[in-house]
Amino acid sequence: MGIPRLRAYTGPAFLSYGFRPFFFLGSLYASLSILLWLPMYAGELNAHSAFVPVDWHIHEMLFGYLSAIVTGFLLTAIPNRTGRLPVQGLPLLALVVLWLAGRVAVFVSADIGWEAAAVIDGSFLLAVAAAAAREIVAGRNWRNLKVLLPLAVLAGANGTFHIEAHLQGTSNISRRLGMAAAIMLISLIGGRIIPSFTRNWLVRENPGRLPAPFDRFDMASIAISAIALGAWTFAPDNSASGMLLAAAAISQAWRLSRWAGERTLRDPLVLVLHLAYAFVPVGLALVSVSIFFPDAVPAAAGLHALGTGAVGAMTLAVMTRATLGHTGRELKAGKGASFIFGAVLLAGSLRILAAFVPYDIVIDMAGTAWVAAFAGFILIYGSALIRPKVRRGGGESRRPSKRE
Repeated sequence: MGIPRLRAYTGPAFLSYGFRPFFFLGSLYASLSILLWLPMYAGELNAHSAFVPVDWHIHEMLFGYLSAIVTGFLLTAIPNRTGRLPVQGLPLLALVVLWLAGRVAVFVSADIGWEAAAVIDGSFLLAVAAAAAREIVAGRNWRNLKVLLPLAVLAGANGTFHIEAHLQGTSNISRRLGMAAAIMLISLIGGRIIPSFTRNWLVRENPGRLPAPFDRFDMASIAISAIALGAWTFAPDNSASGMLLAAAAISQAWRLSRWAGERTLRDPLVLVLHLAYAFVPVGLALVSVSIFFPDAVPAAAGLHALGTGAVGAMTLAVMTRATLGHTGRELKAGKGASFIFGAVLLAGSLRILAAFVPYDIVIDMAGTAWVAAFAGFILIYGSALIRPKVRRGGGESRRPSKRE
């Protein structure tokens, strides 16, 4: 049943729906922040941040880039699920400005003070969580309340990050808590959309075995992963955490195998979702092994499998699909999309490799692939995010349609 989800809106298309500004600015920031990070890592550039360089890098990937993409996704998905009107126009602009203010505040926090930076930066995720909760409750879409938990954990981890970095000189628990929240978001959201999109494509293009429906095994896998990530957050060197992470890796790998990803080789737009999710069990397994054999497997290997691999590839895949679908374009991956998918998967793989080899060139290559992926997204889809939605019959419409 068609539900009119858009009030009369005559403002810029860029502010007509949450995915537009946050996917655009988030991708741009993903590229620029790594361009800054590479010379910072080499000791050739200093920021005015109260964070040490590695903490600035971790913070801005988790609470800068990821928070923007999660916000764009939620502000688009929630109206479609609840029938509520989307956040657009000035309210959406206010959220965008708040996110931008957080990025500036963190970068110059040594000048303005860590407390001011923490308040400015932390207010964004709190505002997003409050807006999402309001819409879900008002729309009585109770099943999506569970998404608020990892979002709230992400917001809490952000605040803790500032406090911990100030008191101890570097982050510790908060960086793992932020990563745990990110992986749980991927497990919850990815675990819904990947089999759904796969099923839709297979029914139409490649009849045969379909993804297993969401069942108790999925719930158990999510629960095991949450417990394991929680244990790792607070006891990262404990053997019990290592065992739990190993169990989580096995359950997530088994879960992924039930989604028939091997049958989607002909559609990069669907296949990349499976490849991106594969970094979750790989990362969990590497973190587990690093607890038992730290000399053989550095902890950084698992962290970057989860961060650069799972978070980076999954967000890029979801952004691409959502941008195509919500701007009226065909759900098809052209050569450009295939390139950026390959680049982000390469970035994740190289960053894992960099943890094992003592050559900075590998980190530079991983960073270059990452920048190519997200700068490529802007070059290919930036105009679609800025311009009005394309009509099915051709041309453009100043007012988004009901299905946008």
